[in-house]
Amino acid sequence: MAETLNIPLTEDRAEKYKAILPQIQALVSAETDTIANLANITAVLKETFGFFWVGFYIVRQDMLVLGPFQGTLACTRIPFHKGVCGACYTERKTMLVPDVEQFQGHIACSSASKSEIVVPIFDRGRQGVCMVLDIDSDVLADFSEIDQHYLEQLAEMITETFDNSDEL
Repeated sequence: MAETLNIPLTEDRAEKYKAILPQIQALVSAETDTIANLANITAVLKETFGFFWVGFYIVRQDMLVLGPFQGTLACTRIPFHKGVCGACYTERKTMLVPDVEQFQGHIACSSASKSEIVVPIFDRGRQGVCMVLDIDSDVLADFSEIDQHYLEQLAEMITETFDNSDEL
């Protein structure tokens, strides 16, 4: 796939996800470097939806460390037991947060962030979470079960496509 993106001219998020997921699959299947692929995934999500911040936090020893992202300056390291990303890691499930101010222990990397969704990405053997996909919006309650459904599909694609059990 060339480095072009065909985004449908619609406000329907489900339609946009349905259009971009195969494009992401084609894009990452042609590249073997995990960091390059993660960087392109963040760019596709940011360009398609205009989210405030999109990025990956990668498991490094005893914390989550900032990986490829698109957006404003970010927190570099997040302990496993802190914030929405830490909750996603420890609970091994997607965290859908309509108002980050109401989330106990939220880490405010940016005061502009109002809502958040964080999706776990498992290693190939599904023994553990190897990274999380973190998306922030500057709009309250910007994420829904539609986002969760398709972002979990994307997470599954990442698990299946990348040899993410190796050191990134």
